[in-house]
Amino acid sequence: MLKTAAIVGVTSALWAAGQHGLSLGGFLIPKLSGLHLAALAVGVYLTTGGTHTIWLAYHTLPRDLKAGIRFLKVKAKLKWAAYHNLNVPKVFMENVRKNPNKVALIFEGREWTFAQVDEYSNRIGNFMVEQGFKHGDNIALYMFNRPEYVCIWLGCAKVGVVPALINFNLQNVSLVHSIKVADCKAVICGMELQAPVNEVLDELNLPVFVSGCGNTAPIIKGAKNLDPLLSASNPTPPPQIDSVKSNDRLIYIYTSGTTGLPKAAVIKHIRFMFFVTATHCMVGLTEDEIIYNPLPLYHTAGGMVGIGQVLLFNNTAVIRQKFSVSQYWVEAKKYGCTVGQYVGEICRYLLSAPPKPEDTQHKVRVMFGNGVRQQIWEQFTSRFNMPCIAEFYGATEGIANIVNMEGKPGSCGFLSLLFPDALPCYLIKVDEETGEPIRDANGLCIKCKPGESGEFVGIIKKSDPLRDFQGYADSKATQKKLVKDVVRKGDIAFKSGDILIQDELGYMYFKDRTGDTFRWKGENVSSTEVEGIVSKIADHKDAVVYGVEVSGCEGRAGMAAIVDPNNELDIKEFSEGIKKPLPVYARPLFLRIISEIDVTGTFKLKKLNLQKEGFNPNKVGGKLYFLDYKLGQYVELTPELFSLIEGGKAGL
Repeated sequence: MLKTAAIVGVTSALWAAGQHGLSLGGFLIPKLSGLHLAALAVGVYLTTGGTHTIWLAYHTLPRDLKAGIRFLKVKAKLKWAAYHNLNVPKVFMENVRKNPNKVALIFEGREWTFAQVDEYSNRIGNFMVEQGFKHGDNIALYMFNRPEYVCIWLGCAKVGVVPALINFNLQNVSLVHSIKVADCKAVICGMELQAPVNEVLDELNLPVFVSGCGNTAPIIKGAKNLDPLLSASNPTPPPQIDSVKSNDRLIYIYTSGTTGLPKAAVIKHIRFMFFVTATHCMVGLTEDEIIYNPLPLYHTAGGMVGIGQVLLFNNTAVIRQKFSVSQYWVEAKKYGCTVGQYVGEICRYLLSAPPKPEDTQHKVRVMFGNGVRQQIWEQFTSRFNMPCIAEFYGATEGIANIVNMEGKPGSCGFLSLLFPDALPCYLIKVDEETGEPIRDANGLCIKCKPGESGEFVGIIKKSDPLRDFQGYADSKATQKKLVKDVVRKGDIAFKSGDILIQDELGYMYFKDRTGDTFRWKGENVSSTEVEGIVSKIADHKDAVVYGVEVSGCEGRAGMAAIVDPNNELDIKEFSEGIKKPLPVYARPLFLRIISEIDVTGTFKLKKLNLQKEGFNPNKVGGKLYFLDYKLGQYVELTPELFSLIEGGKAGL
């Protein structure tokens, strides 16, 4: 930075000389021509060691400028929205006024126009007021994907009622927790999900409204059938919409981490607009897009980023009750989709499906989301004739957000190296054991250099809606995500909890979750990287990798659990296939073959319980294998071999 400042200072002086002449120590530099000025500037730059910056500018300046222009467009739109105190329903209603008969949603072959979505949501808003719900009250929305889902939360938003979007896979303890942590005053559930609600009804002790019953009475005791009540509700816009401000809470979206109970992240109107607008502008979408969105509508990717393109930017979205591998490209072709969405392991699922003509007969020109593994990126784009994958990085609640808008294989985004403070997000060094930031002599965090891995953080700025961390419904959970004194004393940053690495051009690559790295044979091993390789060798089967403790050994040995219900995995082939891409210390010491694995609602594989169960064949079900270093292959892990390992007699 000092070198750059010096160069800028000298160049400015030369520019002044070029315009007016310059006196240095009594010696007058005459007025210079533009050519002389350029030559002198380049000379000064080169003699002060600026060749790397020139190289960097050559490779990254066009990208940075393109991103900068697009981001300025995002900021301008957000400032306009904040200045006019716009909320999401108001923006949507303006689109309804312009395009009432345009198709907004397509679901199971049925089309919903913008006008139909608007009317249904008006009925919801007026109904909520009639039932006594007030601005700021929270309600739980627990339904499968369908157009009414969007209409219900949009209608609530028109009168300031805040829906908590509950994962429809939750039951029992986690369902009760999710409803209670958001302090919900009622539950709206889908007809198909009445049984889980019925089981916890006494514990919730809340009024319940059931959607989708038609003329059939709900099975939940005391619940009301929402359908006829809405038919009698006022279809005109509720007047309360004018009291809803851009900085009000819009919805709660729950983080779907692979461990622990869900946390309810606060999404305000202005933050919703930021996520949606940033996606639209940075990816380069237009108002003519038809988006294939088979993702859960209770989560960020499907329910906010995807549906938001409809509400804010006049796009059409194709939604379905649940994701289907076999129907993805079939429906994308059928409905003429130009944009596709993915999340988690979806791209690998698609790649593992048998080839069919629709793989390349679609019109999808870009897919956006997060979770494409680097190992399958180019194979995926080649097979499905995909011009661009726009991989995002960022948490639902976070402010450390980046995007790979150019389709750089494996990258989840970039930070400019020429203008490092343009976006106040940084990679900081953390202790590999504790996950705590490593600090310099002044108590500040140490930034990573290209090639070094660290935790991704974003500086919080309360006065800026783009930089404000709005936290969770649980204040204790909010505090755990903060770190102080990052770049300067007194600043506060959001901790992503993710380990990323940056290359020499500023492109970022996801490496691991903090805590997902294990140390074996004196080396640090990234479970995420090994998972990608293991899955590829196992013909794209689901696989998770984690570290397990071995008696008498320092650190943790790698263990892979592979989903293989049909016993298709050839252990000898796998043993050979693992040798080339992974060094000895990174190869899983143990293999566990399982018939299924728990998956979060956003297609992330859960591994905590597997890790706790370990590798004891006397306690763990399924086939277990041990990597015999002498034989160079996996052998069955018998109780006798387990005893040798535990006794320190297995040569480890």
